[in-house]
Amino acid sequence: MDYTVEELSPVTRKINVTVPAEEVNAALATGVALYRNRYEVKGFRRGKAPSSVVESKFRAQIYTEATTDLINYQINEILSTLRIMPLSRLDVENKELVRDQDFAYTISFEVAPDFDLPNYVGLKVDVEKAEVKDEEVREVENRVLENAATIRPITDDRTATDGDILIISFGAYKGEEVFQGIQADNFELTLGQKQALPEFEDMLKTLKTGDKGECEIVFPADFINPAMAGETLTMRATLHAIKQKTVPELTDEVAKKAGGFDSVEKMREAIVQSYMQSRQQLNKSVAQKKLLDQILSSLSFELPPSLVENRIDRLLADLEHRLDRQGKSIESLKKSPEELRESFRAQAEEAARGEILLLAVAKKEDFDVTSEEIDAALTQVAMQNRQDLLSVKQYYEENNLIFPLKDRLLGDKAMEYIYERAEKTEVEAAAEVKETSAADEKAKTPAKPKKAKAKAADTEAPQE
Repeated sequence: MDYTVEELSPVTRKINVTVPAEEVNAALATGVALYRNRYEVKGFRRGKAPSSVVESKFRAQIYTEATTDLINYQINEILSTLRIMPLSRLDVENKELVRDQDFAYTISFEVAPDFDLPNYVGLKVDVEKAEVKDEEVREVENRVLENAATIRPITDDRTATDGDILIISFGAYKGEEVFQGIQADNFELTLGQKQALPEFEDMLKTLKTGDKGECEIVFPADFINPAMAGETLTMRATLHAIKQKTVPELTDEVAKKAGGFDSVEKMREAIVQSYMQSRQQLNKSVAQKKLLDQILSSLSFELPPSLVENRIDRLLADLEHRLDRQGKSIESLKKSPEELRESFRAQAEEAARGEILLLAVAKKEDFDVTSEEIDAALTQVAMQNRQDLLSVKQYYEENNLIFPLKDRLLGDKAMEYIYERAEKTEVEAAAEVKETSAADEKAKTPAKPKKAKAKAADTEAPQE
């Protein structure tokens, strides 16, 4: 096998490979031998059929598989010898092996650009001091109390108010017909928590237990259910019951039920500690980003197009996930797929530049990622997605995601190396920062009411 490497651009390589006829014949002979032992040929015992008979009977399969196996073997050998790590899928152009003839094919792919690394050790950076405010702790305590609240049916002859929990049956009507099958029975809705559109809640507040009511609603253009978006529908509802929530006082017993804490004081300590750990990590990440930007500001290099497109794909997936949590669809943004991709291009290019830089640092410092570290990362993914490790590992292997995972771990090591050796100065926080702590997560109330029918999932009651 002979090959030459062409540099089509600073980030694109093309390898031209020529395989002599002797190697071609050897690859075909191996394929024939495999098929001779794998399959029976009529008139011969398994493994005893002549090569010419086996090749004639299974020619298409043997030549196709021999071609693929030879190319795959040689690609791994070539890339290992050249110590090249492709950043894109390999584009292979080839025909099929022909006995007694030389065989030629090409491999094209993208690589990281070459550039001189600037200094990345001993850089100066400000790190914000992590603080937890009393009101933040109180917010978590209030949610703990909300979770510990008791709920009882209201027997008084009165209408519902904010904070009441209603049990309703409802439907969306176009004329006298239920629109798109949107209806639900015994639907639980808490007033005043923006679980439904204001017009619908206002109508419900006029009802007493057993009453029926209706109102006309013009649904927003970005409504979660595309079928209802922009429609003018009549919402009809029957109020079956009103329930009242009673919030207890914060006691040691409440703290114990909330998370197994010995006392209110112990619970507060856990809340503060969780906030501090989260905020310290956040502030560290911000400082690391500053260091990365500082290094990148002195660099200019071409980016592999496929790496940028991959980052755009990730950003779009994150956007779709965030919109879904808000009860909106990506179509509600009123932008074409092309416009959405372009809106993320600058951010994707910045992420790609950072990744290339960190991989260059990792290479210079001779960092490596062990199989144990890869397994630990996959275990974390499995836990986050509540899947078994074997399934996650198989998915990553089948979709060629192990190498990107390894690159991410190498980048993390490089960033940690730069941060540990930076000259850090602790400064006061510039502005209030709020994020959810682990204790806060335990205290959260359900974001969505329970539904009695599957059809209710189409609307979750008329929502904003």
